[in-house]
Amino acid sequence: MAAENAGFIPGYTFGEASVPRAPLSDQDFENLKATVLFTEEDERYLRMAGDVLADQIDDVLDLWYNFVGSHPHLLHYFTNRQGEPIAEYLSRVRVRFGQWILDTCQRPYDRAWLDYQYEIGLRHHRTKKNQIDGVDSVEHIPLRYLIAFIYPITATIRPFLAKKGHSEEKVEAMHQAWFKSVTMQVALWSIPYAKEGDW
Repeated sequence: MAAENAGFIPGYTFGEASVPRAPLSDQDFENLKATVLFTEEDERYLRMAGDVLADQIDDVLDLWYNFVGSHPHLLHYFTNRQGEPIAEYLSRVRVRFGQWILDTCQRPYDRAWLDYQYEIGLRHHRTKKNQIDGVDSVEHIPLRYLIAFIYPITATIRPFLAKKGHSEEKVEAMHQAWFKSVTMQVALWSIPYAKEGDW
């Protein structure tokens, strides 16, 4: 599931012409990185994290999907109009979620990465939710859940980062880099939720 093979993932459009340009200048992006204290060193530790996580993706996704599935208010956003989970939708999102882990760790934090974060935000918002998979599901995921998800997605990744024998110092550095990236991504995903001029 390496980034270079990701073109085979249904609905995954990283780097494609169809991805809209995020409404941030390059300087805005650099300022956001600075605000979460994200540096080139963090990118290096994320690449290390990518190596650590590469063969654990399914285990991570099992944990996260069990978390979502055990909370009906979260599973709700993957259900049809009758409130039943849409298995194909969950399956397609799962594969892209796995690629998201690798993208978080392996992709350069450049314009293509920035633009795709904007696309991810649009897909959670009523602007584009359900469109990429052609499903008739709940039309919008509230912003509060995107923000709240920062904690479980960050807290639960640490044990996986510690499984390959790295020193505590390096595990902590990988974890902090992950935390910074996830926080920055959720900030970018929130763009469609803000009134023009407010974000």
